[in-house]
This record gives sequence, C-alpha cells and structure tokens, in this order.
Amino acid sequence: MEPMDIHSWSQPELVRVRHLELDLDVRFDRKILEGSVTLHFDPTTEPQLVLDTRDLEIHSVENAAGFELGARDPILGSPLRIRLSPGAGWVRVRYSTTPAATGLQWLDPPQTAGKRYPFLYSQSQAIHARSWIPLQDSPGVRITFEGRVRVPSGLHAVMAAERAGEHFRMQHPVPSYLIALAAGDLEFRPLGERSGVFAEPALLDAAAREFADTEAMMRAVEEMYGPYRWGRYDLLVLPPSFPFGGMENPCLTFATPTILAGDKSLVSLVAHELAHSWSGNLVTNATWSDFWLNEGFTVYLERRIIEKVYGPAREQMEASLGRRELDREMASLPEADRVLHLNLEARDPDDGCTLVPYEKGALLLRTIEREVGRERFDAFLRSYFDHFAFQSITTADFLDYLRRELPTAIPLEDWIFKPGVPPDAADPHSGAFALVEAAATRWRQGHAIETGHWTTQEWLHFLRVQENPEMARLDRDFHFSQTGNSEILHQWLLMSVRAQYEPAYPALEHFLCTVGRRKFLKPIYTELMKTSEGRERARRIYRHARAGYHHIAQATIDALTA
Repeated sequence: MEPMDIHSWSQPELVRVRHLELDLDVRFDRKILEGSVTLHFDPTTEPQLVLDTRDLEIHSVENAAGFELGARDPILGSPLRIRLSPGAGWVRVRYSTTPAATGLQWLDPPQTAGKRYPFLYSQSQAIHARSWIPLQDSPGVRITFEGRVRVPSGLHAVMAAERAGEHFRMQHPVPSYLIALAAGDLEFRPLGERSGVFAEPALLDAAAREFADTEAMMRAVEEMYGPYRWGRYDLLVLPPSFPFGGMENPCLTFATPTILAGDKSLVSLVAHELAHSWSGNLVTNATWSDFWLNEGFTVYLERRIIEKVYGPAREQMEASLGRRELDREMASLPEADRVLHLNLEARDPDDGCTLVPYEKGALLLRTIEREVGRERFDAFLRSYFDHFAFQSITTADFLDYLRRELPTAIPLEDWIFKPGVPPDAADPHSGAFALVEAAATRWRQGHAIETGHWTTQEWLHFLRVQENPEMARLDRDFHFSQTGNSEILHQWLLMSVRAQYEPAYPALEHFLCTVGRRKFLKPIYTELMKTSEGRERARRIYRHARAGYHHIAQATIDALTA
C-alpha cells in the first residue's frame, strides 16, 4: 500500500491517532525532556500502531502487547511499531529525548537576552516533532492535545494552546508540526483583549511597542475572511538563534527578535504569522509537496493585512521587493525546484522551504484576483476557509474547489506544475520605489537627499539599486555598518562581502555570531564561499558561531561550508 505521506512511517489509514496527552519534565541539566505521551485512537482490531520517532529513547509502552523500534532512516528517523491488543483505544509511551533532538534547541544563559537563565524552544516544522514526541508526524493527520509541563523553579513554560497554569489544552485538531513548547525566564504583557506578548524581561517593553497593532491586524483579516477561531493570539519573542522569522503555532506565534526594529517596519512578519490562523492552521497542506497551499495563501493574506492597516503604498513596496527576491532566488534554483507542487521523493521537506511556495504562490493568487476582481476573490477565499476548516488538503483538492466555485482562464497547470513564473503574472509595482531610484541617482551625482521619512523597504531598495556601490561613502553618509535594523544590516553586509569592504567585517562577524535566522545566514555564507579569502573567513566564523545556531540552520550552513 502506498503511504499517505512519503515523509511519515505511520499508516493513519489503518489506525489514526485522534488525541495526545503529554506529561513532560524539562531537564535543563541534561538537556532532555522526559515523561510520557498517551495516544488515543478509535478502538481497533488492527494488529499495530506505527508512530514516527527520531533519536528518542523509548522506555516502555503501556496497554500494548509489545513494541519494536525500527532502523533509523537519515531523513525519516525510526518507526515505532506498537503491537496492539484487540479492541485497544489508547497506548502510553514513556520516553525521553536526547540532546541531539532536531526539534528542540537548548540555550545556555549566555545565549539569552537576560544572560541569567537557560531557555528551551521547539521547532517542529516540517518533520521535527518526531524528535521530541513519538506520534504520527504528518500534516495530513490532525489531532487535539493536552499537556502538563514541569520546569525548574523561577522559569515558565508555554505551549501553543489554551493555558491554565502548567496545564495546556488544544481543542481544535491541528497537524503535529504545530505542537510547540518553550520554557525560560518569560514575562507577559497584554496587547489587547485577545492578544499579548511573552518575552524575556529585557525584551518585553520593545516587543510590546513593536506589536501594538496586533489587534488592528486581527480585525482587518476578520473583516475580509471571517472570524478568528483560535481564542487568543499571543506572540513569544525567542532568543536570536531561532532559525526562522516566525512560526505560526496556533494561539502562540514564535517570533525572532530580529523584527524588533523600533518603528514597526518589519511587522509584516506578524501579519504573516497571524494570516496562518486561516491559511495553514485552519486549512493545512496535506503533504509537504503541497506546502505552497500554506505559504502562498499566507503571503497573499499578509499583504492584504498590510494594505488595510498601513496603506497601499506599504503593501506595494513589500510586494515589489518580494517579486524581485523571488526572481533572484529562482535564478539559482534547479528547474525542478521552481514549481509550486514540488517533488520531494527521497528529500528532506526542509529543502522545499524556498521563496517559490511563498512568493510564486502569492503571485498566482494575485493574478486570479486581477482576473476575477477583488470582491469575487475575497468571497471565494472566505468560502474556501469555511469549506475546508480544520482539514488538511492537497493541491488537487484546491484545484477542484477553485474550478467548481470560481472558474478561471488562468493556466493553473502551468503555474503549479511548470517551472518559473508565467508571463501573465500580475506584476506588483511601487510608485514609492521610483522616487527612491530618483533619490539614488541624485546621491550618486553628489547631492544630499532627504531620507528621514524612509521605511525599511525604501532603504532596502536604495541599497539594491546601487551599481558599483561607493561603499565607504555610503557608510559615511548613512552609517549602515552601525544600523540596528536587521533587514537593512543584512543587505549591507551582503554588499560588503561582494565588494570586500573591510570596515564592515567586524559588524559581519558579530552579526553571524549573534543571529541564527537562516534567511540571513544562507546568503552571506554563500557569498563568502565564492572566494578563497571569503571561504577562510566563513569557516573561521562558523566554527565559533555554529553552537549557537539551531539544527535547521546548522544543516544548511554545514552543507555550504563543507
């Protein structure tokens, strides 16, 4: 029988887990979780339940006739085959994680903002939940869960679920990659009736200021696409080693501190993770080849939220930057990776996390909107979220629904299954960028320019249109090497590596040693590896920085610097 999901050992078509009960102790001294998970399923006469695991120590299985841990696959981990008693409806697995768990990062006090207490956070997407919970680790399997988490005195645990002290409960069925846990020196600040932010005390004030518009974003998306169905929407600011910008864990978005720019110019990330409450968490890709259904829809919704809260000019700039970044990245990808429905046979699903599912997927939806009109497309999206609510679907499911509910002449097969962006794509345009380009020309001619009102997006465009950039003059006039804005600094450091601008090298080394966001790391290390001097510098910095990176970032940079 063909597996439902090529990235899971489990066979949910035979026995499907419906509910999990987690009972865990957080052991910072050993950098492990230990405890149990009770898995509930419909009573069955099937002979076995198969779970996904990776590098777990399985101590016992209760209410079962026996168990066997299979051979380890480098991508999938090991199947845990549990022999079931006739009519069984639950089993309890007692287990512990190992310090090598790919879905957990354990940080020592010096790696945190406060420098006093250790910190733990999980990152389960795509198939890392199996490294800290034995379960059916497939986005096509949705479960409810509850958990009890015990931490050392003085620290606090949070999960992506409703909270009641040390007990947590998720009453809506979610895929395994959305189960999330963090523990550390955390405090909470409300942002509105339904929202708030958790952070280390040193970051809490800045985070609360930066995320002040969260409730306005929630109202904006509800007006367009229906009610928020998850109760609360809180955010957790993680230490800088977090490998992504954000993670859309329901009820509790995990966010990188690199978006705390001080001027709300990078909060499109909050809009993105909030949008996942509809596209991704409510309606989920059934396999990782369908990942664009999560991310393309979410980028489209993110931009609509930005337009509604901050105005069309801001949305146009972000969409234009997104299209240009997509074109740059797609030029470096093999043809097979420039399609929306990606073939991931014998590949880690993390390989599919390029800009293609995000930006090309959003361009497809933008193109459909252009053809049918915004009013009709918004009505379609609202009905889509209602129709598939709390379900995991495939690309074929989406296409069937679209063709039935909103017929279109757009060549959908070309968009989804062929490489590149079709020529009929709706091309975003920003009038503000034309003004930035004119200012860049005046500056190159030696004139002073007014930049006091510029946003992050305008600064990024200003840097990217520089031809043969005068690095020393740019740094002298605009102090890019000292900027506290992570997006602008990343662009500047990338240019500094290309231009071999040595005065920026101290900032480069500090950035690579203190920021773990893969979006920033991969381009800089890639650029460094293009020259012999750069390769030596990259490897030297990485030897020092690697321990502070998450496993996902380590795997990427290991391959680049080998």
